[in-house]
Amino acid sequence: MDFADCIGWRSGEEGMSWHPQYRSSKFRHVYGKAASKEKCYDCVPITRNVYDNQFCAVNPHFIAVVTECAGGGAFLVIPINQTGKLDPHYPKICGHKGNVLDIKWNPFNDFVIASCSEDATVKIWDIPKHLLTRNVTRPKKELLGHVRRVGLIEWHPTANNILFSSGYDYKIMIWNLDIKEAVISNPVKILDAHKDVVLSMSFNTDGSLLATACRDRKIRLIDPRAGTVLQEASYKSHRVNKVLFLGNMKKLFSTGTSRWNNRQIALWDQNDLSVPLLEEDLDGSSGLLFPFYDSDTHMLYVVGKGDGNIRYYEISPEKPYLNYLMEYRSHLPQKGIGMMPKRGLEVSACEIFRFYKLIPTKSLIEPISMIVPRRSESYQEDIYPLTTGSHPALTAQEWLNGVNKGPVLVSLRPGSGAVNSSPQFLEPEPLMTTTDLSQQQGWGGRTPLEEKQKPNEIEDSRKQLKLEQKLPNNEQMCLSNGFDIFECPPPKTENELLQMFYRQQEEIRRLRELLNQRDVQIKQMELELRNICMNTGIY
Repeated sequence: MDFADCIGWRSGEEGMSWHPQYRSSKFRHVYGKAASKEKCYDCVPITRNVYDNQFCAVNPHFIAVVTECAGGGAFLVIPINQTGKLDPHYPKICGHKGNVLDIKWNPFNDFVIASCSEDATVKIWDIPKHLLTRNVTRPKKELLGHVRRVGLIEWHPTANNILFSSGYDYKIMIWNLDIKEAVISNPVKILDAHKDVVLSMSFNTDGSLLATACRDRKIRLIDPRAGTVLQEASYKSHRVNKVLFLGNMKKLFSTGTSRWNNRQIALWDQNDLSVPLLEEDLDGSSGLLFPFYDSDTHMLYVVGKGDGNIRYYEISPEKPYLNYLMEYRSHLPQKGIGMMPKRGLEVSACEIFRFYKLIPTKSLIEPISMIVPRRSESYQEDIYPLTTGSHPALTAQEWLNGVNKGPVLVSLRPGSGAVNSSPQFLEPEPLMTTTDLSQQQGWGGRTPLEEKQKPNEIEDSRKQLKLEQKLPNNEQMCLSNGFDIFECPPPKTENELLQMFYRQQEEIRRLRELLNQRDVQIKQMELELRNICMNTGIY
């Protein structure tokens, strides 16, 4: 970048014109805040393995980290609130015969984790809700299919119990964990499209497409159920290491190295991988770059292995696509990194992302919160849109049969539960499942025969509407930042009591607004029904 670019000057046909370097953005002043010493995890024996993986997985209940272990591979599972010094005899999950290379929590069950290892196996573990008292050595399931070490695992983002694994046999295997057997030897599908080791896997939002980065320097876009390669990038000046889908933007982001071994990032059009839309050298360091994307805020984070920096950008659908925001700097280098799902964030502090940084030189795991500076302590609706929740949108068999569905969304507002990713009221979607159709025919989308119903039948329909509108709220758990509020301890201080009081006031206000909206909808429907009945001559 030259001096003119730095100060924001651009030359055009009509001479020099000045454009401000910064655009208007609510995330322009996002900053990183490291946790205090007492909120870190100390004396954790973090693995010394040089494999290029994150070695850490986080959910709202636990943090899992790969650790050193004699005579095989192991990892630790620590309750998320158990900060401070770790007992040197803390129990491990140690059933692998070789080093553990990757661990991933089930996105739909916070008490199930998958691990893969140099022993060529993938294991699924049930984590007890109470504290571990001894080592866990027997997995819930064992997946035997790879003939060489397994380096990567990924859960499907919307289908329950579908797991992908990639090994040094150059194969990607798809497993259906709904099968009752404890040892599964036959994957439901084998993707044999790579000629070298797969370095990275990433799904699009509904899990219908899989992007991979391979050691042969190519990015591939794959239909995982058909096993066909839809797009292939063989751009020689960008040696790719990690690839990432950018939500629903129809774009891919990759990190790698240039011809001159500079660390490099690139942005690609999902439908044309011949040439990147954007290519930028970052620095001359040798450590791997891990990309993370937040589709709710359209923010992209690039974390360097071996240094302490986290760069973050904002993605836009049009040029210049990638807008640099800021860089979090630390003198402590990270070996790996974990990421908390959005439902585990502290929304009262305007936290929009949280990393867990592995620092093996100090045996320390340090949480780093990305915060939007706001003065108000109330819930900030504009920075917390509906986000992916913990409920699957599909069963494993539905996905294998070819069904695609976006994730089930939840609100992060304290006290809110899950909501459907598709609207339930007013305008039904053109393509509905049989259950959706049967539920909605009770009050909307009536057939001509139903329009001629008697008034008492219409009254029954109104009662059915009210019942249907109450059902989803009754069935949902009351969640507060991803936790069941009935499991939360009572407030111990006056400040906690005030916070809970304000949350309840906010929830009462929200429910009143919801009731008012539904009253208006009911009145509108009653008027429409009355007009229809008058037009058909019943009145």
